[in-house]
Amino acid sequence: MRLTVIHPCIGRRPGQPYIGSWQMESLPAAVIAGLTPKDVEVRFFDDRIEKIPFDEPTDLVAISVETYTAKRSYQIASEYRRRGIPVVMGGFHAMLAADEVAEYAEVVVVGEAETIWPRLIDDARHNTMKTLYKAESRPSLKGLKPDRSIFRGKRYLPVGLVEAGRGCHFKCDFCAVQTVFNQSQTRRPIDDILAELSWMKRENKIIFFVDDNITSNLIQAKEFVRALIPLEIRWISQASINAAHDEEFLDLLVRSGCEGLLIGFESLNPENLKKMSKGFNTMKGGYEQALVNLRRYQIKLYATFIFGYDNDTPASFAETVAFAKRHRFFIGAFNHLTPFPGTPLYKRLSTEGRLLYDAWWLEDGYSYNKIPFRPTQMHPEELQRGCLEARRAFYSLPSILRRGLDSINRPDFFMLRHFFLINGMIRAEISLRNHYPLGDGGWRGQLLKVG
Repeated sequence: MRLTVIHPCIGRRPGQPYIGSWQMESLPAAVIAGLTPKDVEVRFFDDRIEKIPFDEPTDLVAISVETYTAKRSYQIASEYRRRGIPVVMGGFHAMLAADEVAEYAEVVVVGEAETIWPRLIDDARHNTMKTLYKAESRPSLKGLKPDRSIFRGKRYLPVGLVEAGRGCHFKCDFCAVQTVFNQSQTRRPIDDILAELSWMKRENKIIFFVDDNITSNLIQAKEFVRALIPLEIRWISQASINAAHDEEFLDLLVRSGCEGLLIGFESLNPENLKKMSKGFNTMKGGYEQALVNLRRYQIKLYATFIFGYDNDTPASFAETVAFAKRHRFFIGAFNHLTPFPGTPLYKRLSTEGRLLYDAWWLEDGYSYNKIPFRPTQMHPEELQRGCLEARRAFYSLPSILRRGLDSINRPDFFMLRHFFLINGMIRAEISLRNHYPLGDGGWRGQLLKVG
């Protein structure tokens, strides 16, 4: 049996290279390859960096779909299905919009693949595949072994992706993670992760623990981080700001080789934070005290902000950028609010009649950075322009230089070099990302629906 695994791109402008900072290893594809029986021939193609050979013989195609890649996923599925090859789709978007995904694939996987995939492959061998495979509960991640051999010969950013845990206990209303995993988290056994890291460290990459929130359970997080200390690796991950008030944890971060954390600040407005169910961001002295603690331990920050909540005004952009510059964040993201299907945010905006599209991810008139809803205190175009100007201000040359000279951002030559490389790459991509198409702009086929 021959299986083709595809990682779809978000979109493509004909004749232009894909966005560089989006070209990281596809961990979902490696997980699927690792779950596949060894007697199945697996081929992997990454739509972001190579051309998909649609005419190459295969028996089954598997695509992990995210909301931003849904349109391109359906284009790819149509090409294979037009050639008589069945397509299986899973991933976050399949869990958020299963009925829609079922229109473009013979088989839909709803839930995590660990308990489903071996059964699905066995059914495929016997031509008895069902149209829907749904996980009844969350699986254990014990024994999970992503097959990274599928990455050989492909050029990705020098970052090794590792999963330590999956899900998050918080209930932010804009977040698809809490919707998919029902505010729960599962973690891999520490020994499994350490075994995976023991050979990955030889590649001299920064390790990115892709956990939705590595600090969702601080007791477990401390145990895990403590176990990393002997490995002497450099790593980064995503965390919630409550961890900044636990000095034992911050000390363990430094000793374990943590180079930085992505933290969702989201908004400087307390009412916005309450609206998004992130009032905990203001705990124990709020941002200022949290940042004092993080600076004391020399933790570099990737700070993310969201604009478009009900208390945001045109003045919110400049205020937020000034805050980000003052604290000299390593990097920052200034994004508009995005209503993902199935989330409390999407349902609320739909009920209020504020969605501009029912399914913005499929609209031909929608492009990356476009606003898919009506904000309360500004026009959609004003929100889009404000986000763009915020990025340009934060990634201006004076801002990059000033932040690069901060002692936290340049502890050694390795990180100083990476600071300027990363900031330079993001600066160069600001305009490239604006109005980036969802789906391949050069594709001239027709989406082929099931039935």
